[in-house]
Amino acid sequence: MKKLFVFFVFVLLVSSALFAQQITTGGTAWVSSKTADLKSSTGFFAGKVGTLQMGDQVTVLQISGSKVQVRSAANSSLSGWVASSSLSARRIVAAGSSASASEVALAGKGFSQEVEDVYKTEGNLNYADVDRAEAITVSTDELYAFVTEGRLNTGD
Repeated sequence: MKKLFVFFVFVLLVSSALFAQQITTGGTAWVSSKTADLKSSTGFFAGKVGTLQMGDQVTVLQISGSKVQVRSAANSSLSGWVASSSLSARRIVAAGSSASASEVALAGKGFSQEVEDVYKTEGNLNYADVDRAEAITVSTDELYAFVTEGRLNTGD
């Protein structure tokens, strides 16, 4: 009986992996983060050429590692590279919802109010520290200075 259960779970996992929607070259994707900066190349410090908003539809032109070259469906002259983590193969629909854009993005990545409630009840988590950490901002110029002064690899 145990072998049958393990086999069933294995078949379920394999079939779900085969039928999962994935971002593919020539396909369509949607922006799943609140905003996504379009860059001129795949480098972290590449110049910004535009910004996409959550739910914007794009055409996938090319995939290179964790970066995806896209063209805006609404404005064909707007194209560039974006992090694959900012895209979804499934259409993002937030209309008629009371959820914020960030809540929709988190839910798309598997984090929901139910998951947060479990974390709150099962441990001594300090959300004030998380809020403080999220409030810290570092400009691209400051980050670039830190990387170059420390002789770190810029990832280009």
